Amino acid sequence: MFTGIIEELGKIRAVTLQKDGGELEIAATKVLEGTKLGDSIAVNGTCLTVTALYADGFRAFVMAESLRRTNLGSLQRGSTVHLERAMAADGRFGGHIVTGHIDGQGTFLSKRPEGQAVVLTIGADTAVLDGIVEKGSIAIDGTSLTVIDVNDKSFRVGIIPHTGGNTTLLERPMGYICNLETDVIGKYVQSFLAKANQKKQSNITMDFLRQNGF
Repeated sequence: MFTGIIEELGKIRAVTLQKDGGELEIAATKVLEGTKLGDSIAVNGTCLTVTALYADGFRAFVMAESLRRTNLGSLQRGSTVHLERAMAADGRFGGHIVTGHIDGQGTFLSKRPEGQAVVLTIGADTAVLDGIVEKGSIAIDGTSLTVIDVNDKSFRVGIIPHTGGNTTLLERPMGYICNLETDVIGKYVQSFLAKANQKKQSNITMDFLRQNGF
């Protein structure tokens, strides 16, 4: 499990990816602290397993499913990526619950300044947007952000100066394809409602859940 608080910006040093998977070699320092072979590190929000450790970096295995659902397949030598170690049991929970399992991809549509922050609009498929709620949480390339609003084609988030300075989000061009992970609690609620509707044995609705604190 992760929190969506990016610890470090890593640099892709080598890419050995094919359609059925492969490995990435990433230059890093901070995320190496306390890391062992087999541990998990989120790369652009995607949970990957460490397969080799070096004094100045690590290698991670990428499954074919991860290549299909994420932007990892577009990485090249020199690309910058967001890195976060799996949360320690005694660690502080600074963002929100992030699993590292990407739900889909989004496209950067526009950005505009609003005070000291920047409002970023991201387009996504209906299947992803259905899991996004206003003032809820979303992980964009592994970065925990709060949703300003959402419609049937896109959603908006605000990037404060600290987040902008510690991630690549404001450096990305319009049209950039990002990794999106919706809130895990929302996914469980969606699944519960879908099963209840199929069985037609429940009067629980979204209004009922909102009224009861969900």
